[in-house]
Amino acid sequence: MHVVFAASECVPFSKTGGLADVVGALPRELADLGHTVSVYLPKYKQTKLADPQVLLRSVTVPFDDQYRFCSILNGCKHSGVQFYFIDYPPFFDRDGLYGTPAGDYPDNAERFALYARAVLEASKILGVPDVFHCHDWQTALIPVLLRSSYANDPVFREAATVFTIHNLGYQGIFSPDTLPLLMLSWDLFTIGKMEFWGKVNFLKGALAFADHITTVSRKYSQEIQTVEHGFGLEGVLRARSGSLTGILNGVDYEEWSPANDKFIAQPFSSDNLAGKRECKRDLLQRMGIDSPDLDVPVIGIVSRFATQKGFDLIADIADDLAKMPLVLTVLGSGERKYEDLFRRLNRQFPQKIALKVTYDNALAHKIEAGADMFLMPSQYEPCGLNQIYSLKYGTVPIVRATGGLDDTVEPWNPETGKGTGFKFASYNGAALLRAVQDAILAFKDKPNWEKLMLNGMNKNFSWAGSAKEYLKVYERART
Repeated sequence: MHVVFAASECVPFSKTGGLADVVGALPRELADLGHTVSVYLPKYKQTKLADPQVLLRSVTVPFDDQYRFCSILNGCKHSGVQFYFIDYPPFFDRDGLYGTPAGDYPDNAERFALYARAVLEASKILGVPDVFHCHDWQTALIPVLLRSSYANDPVFREAATVFTIHNLGYQGIFSPDTLPLLMLSWDLFTIGKMEFWGKVNFLKGALAFADHITTVSRKYSQEIQTVEHGFGLEGVLRARSGSLTGILNGVDYEEWSPANDKFIAQPFSSDNLAGKRECKRDLLQRMGIDSPDLDVPVIGIVSRFATQKGFDLIADIADDLAKMPLVLTVLGSGERKYEDLFRRLNRQFPQKIALKVTYDNALAHKIEAGADMFLMPSQYEPCGLNQIYSLKYGTVPIVRATGGLDDTVEPWNPETGKGTGFKFASYNGAALLRAVQDAILAFKDKPNWEKLMLNGMNKNFSWAGSAKEYLKVYERART
C-alpha cells in the first residue's frame, strides 16, 4: 500500500508539539512493515535540508487575486520514508510555524490552502497514493478538495482519505470571504460541510469529507463526542461515529528508554534499578537543590504551562504541596500567570520547588529518569506522551482520568500489586491533592513501590501495535 502523510510539522525538520513526533515515527513503522510511505511538509525557515534538490520547479496554485507558484524539494529517504517539501518562501520562510507571540499569522488560511493544493498537484506527478493520511486542521483542505474541486479528476478516483485529530481545540476558523479567496465553492458554506457559526471551519470540512477519522486515544475518541470536549463539533463527530477510531500514539523507545538514554547520569532498567538513584541525585543538583535527601520523593513536571494542562488545579494546591514531604521539579513555559506562580514558589521554597522556565530536551530526560513521580492533571489530554515515557523510566504517573492518560495509566492497588500509577476523576484541586497524598503514602512502602515501578517499566507502548491498527483503518477507508 502507498500512503501519503500530509502534516504541518515532523521531527527532525520542524516541531511545536506532539504532532511532529507522530509524523516522525508512524511513517517509519509503516515502511518497516513493507509499505510505501511519503511525507509532504512545508519548507519552513527552521527546516534544514542537507542537499535540497528541486523535483518540481513550479506548481501552480490558484487564488482569487492571483496565482501562486511553489516548488517541491526532495528531502530524500530516511528510514525507508520519502520526504517532500513545499517551498514557497513568502508563506513559510518565517520565524514561527503558525504565528508570533502576538497571535496566529493572519494569512494562515492562504498558507495552508497553498500547501494542500501543492500536495495534491505534486502527488499527480510523484505518485498518487492509495491513502492520503492528513493531520490536524492545517491539512484539512485535502479531503475537502478531493471531494469538491477535484471530485471529477480521474487520477484521484481510487484515493481514500484518513484524517487524524491530534487536538480538537485547534480547528482553523476563518471569515466566510476565505472561500472565494481560496477558489472554493460557496456550496461548501453549509452547516453539513464547512459553515461554523457564520465562519468557515477547515477542520469541520475534513470531518465531513474524510473517508475515515481517527484520533490519538480510545478515550479521547469518546470524549470529543460530548459537549464538554467537543468544542462545538460534538454533533458532527457523533454523526460520523461509525467512521471514527481512537488509536493510541506510540512512543520511540530508541529515544525514551533509561537503558540507553544519553542524557541521564547513569543507565538503568527493570533488571537493574540501581542507576535511578544516581539519576535522582543528578537531577536535584541540576535543579539547584543543595545537599538533597534522596529518600524524599521527587515529583516531576515537564509541560506547557496552560490551563488545559491542569495548571489551574496545581495553582489551587500549590501552597499545600509546598508543605508536604516532597520536592517538585518543574520544567516548561507558557501562560504568564503560571510562570509567575512557580517563580513565587521557587523564591519562597527554593529547596522544595525547583524551576526552569524554558524547554530543555536534555533536562526533560533527566526529570523523567530522576523523579519518583510525574504529574499530569490535564483538563483534557488527547493522548499525552510524558506519562508513557514516565512508565518506562519507573517514574510513577499521577494523572487525571481523561483521554490518553486514562487509557495508559492503570490505578495502583497495593492489595493485588497491580496497576501503574494514580488517577483522579473530578476536575478540582481537592481530588488532585488526594491523588498526590496517596502517591506519597505509597512511596513509603519500598517493596510495594518497586513493584509499582516495575509494572510500568514492563509496559510496551511502541509504535508497532499502533501502526497495525492504522493499516486496518486504511483498508476500511478504501472500501
